[in-house]
Amino acid sequence: MESIKELLKIGVGPSSSHTYGPKRAALKIAFLHPKAIRYEVFLYGSLSLTGKGHLTDAIIEEVLGKENVTIHFEATTLEKHANGMKFVVYEDKEAFEYVVYSIGGGTILFDGQHEETIINTYPHQNLGEVIKYMEENAMTFYDYVCFFEGEGIEEYLYQVLDSMFQGVEEGLKEVGELPGSLRLKRVARSLHQQAMNTRNQSERERLLISSYAYAVSEQNASGNTIVTAPTCGASGVLPAILYYCYKQLEIPESDLIKALAVAGVFGNVIKKNATISGAQGGCQAEIGSACAMAAASYGWILELNNSLIEYAAEMGLEHNLGLTCDPVGGYVQIPCIERNGFAALRAMDAAMYAKQLGYLRENKVSFDAVVRVMNETGKDLNSAYKETSLGGLAKEFEL
Repeated sequence: MESIKELLKIGVGPSSSHTYGPKRAALKIAFLHPKAIRYEVFLYGSLSLTGKGHLTDAIIEEVLGKENVTIHFEATTLEKHANGMKFVVYEDKEAFEYVVYSIGGGTILFDGQHEETIINTYPHQNLGEVIKYMEENAMTFYDYVCFFEGEGIEEYLYQVLDSMFQGVEEGLKEVGELPGSLRLKRVARSLHQQAMNTRNQSERERLLISSYAYAVSEQNASGNTIVTAPTCGASGVLPAILYYCYKQLEIPESDLIKALAVAGVFGNVIKKNATISGAQGGCQAEIGSACAMAAASYGWILELNNSLIEYAAEMGLEHNLGLTCDPVGGYVQIPCIERNGFAALRAMDAAMYAKQLGYLRENKVSFDAVVRVMNETGKDLNSAYKETSLGGLAKEFEL
C-alpha cells in the first residue's frame, strides 16, 4: 500500500478526480514541455460527461493558459479507466502525445513510459494482514503508521488536520450561493446557528456535526482548499467528526492526528483493494469509503480495540454499498453535500454500534470482505450511476 500522504492530500475542489487530478496532470505536462506553444486536450468518459460541472476544463485552462489550449469533450471512454485524458503538446514542428488517467483521490497515472511509479510504503495488502502484524508486534494503528511512514509523518498529519479545521471554520463563515447554474444556497452557517440555539442536546450535537460536514463540502463545491479524505466529493465527512471531537469533546490535536492516521489505514486498504473513484465504483467508493474512515477514527477516539475499530469501519462501508454517483448538472452539490452530512452522522452511529454490539456477539463480516463486495458492486453498477450524470437524480433534474 502507498503512503497515506497519497490518500490524504491538501488540494482544491470541487473534485479530486475531475479537478485536482487534471490539474496535477497539466502541471506535469507544462513541466515536461516548458517550450510548448500550444496544447490540445481530449477528455474522455466521465471527465467528458461531467467535466464542465466539475471545472475540469477551467482548471486545465488555468494551468496551461486559456489562450494556448483547445479542449475537446469526447463521448468515448478509454480502456484503462473511466477518467481518461489525452494531451497533445506542440513545440515548433514537433508534437508529443500523452494519455493520462485520473484514478481517484487526485492520483494520476501516465500511460506507457511516462506512467508514474507507485511506491509501496506498507508491505501489507489488506486489513487482515495489517492487524495480524500489529498484534504480533504489539502495535497500535498509530504505531503502525509511524513505523512504516517514518520521519515527518506526524508533521504532515498536523498539516492535514489544520487544513481540515480551516475548511470547517471558513465554511461556517460563508453565505450566499454556490457557483454554477443550480444556484444552491450555502446553509452551513445557518445550520450551525440553529444548532447553537437548540436546547435538545442530542439534536444540537447532530446539527453541529452536520454543519461541519456542510461547511467543508460547500468550500469544496466553491473550488476552495480541502483535503481529499479520500476524495474531494467526500471531503466533509472525516473533518466533521474530527472537528466535533476537537470543539465539543475537547480532544487535543495530539490525539486527533492519531485518529487521522487510523482513518488513513482504512482508506488505504480500500484504495488498494477496490477503488475510491466515483467514476469507477459509484458514490459508495467515495462517501462509503469516507464513512468507513470516519467510523474507524471515531472508534479510536472511543478507545475501542482493533477488532471493534474494524467493526465500526466495516459497518460504515457496508451500509453504503450500492450508493450511486449521480451529481445533478455534474456539480458536486446535489446530492453530494447532503450525503457528506449523512455519512458523518452514520460514521458516529457505526462506532457506537460497534462499541455496544461488539461485546454482545462476534462480528461475522470482515472489513476486507466488504471492500471486495464494494469493488464487485462497483463493477456491476450501470455506467449511468458512476459520475456520468446520465441517470438517477441527475437525469430526473436535467438542466
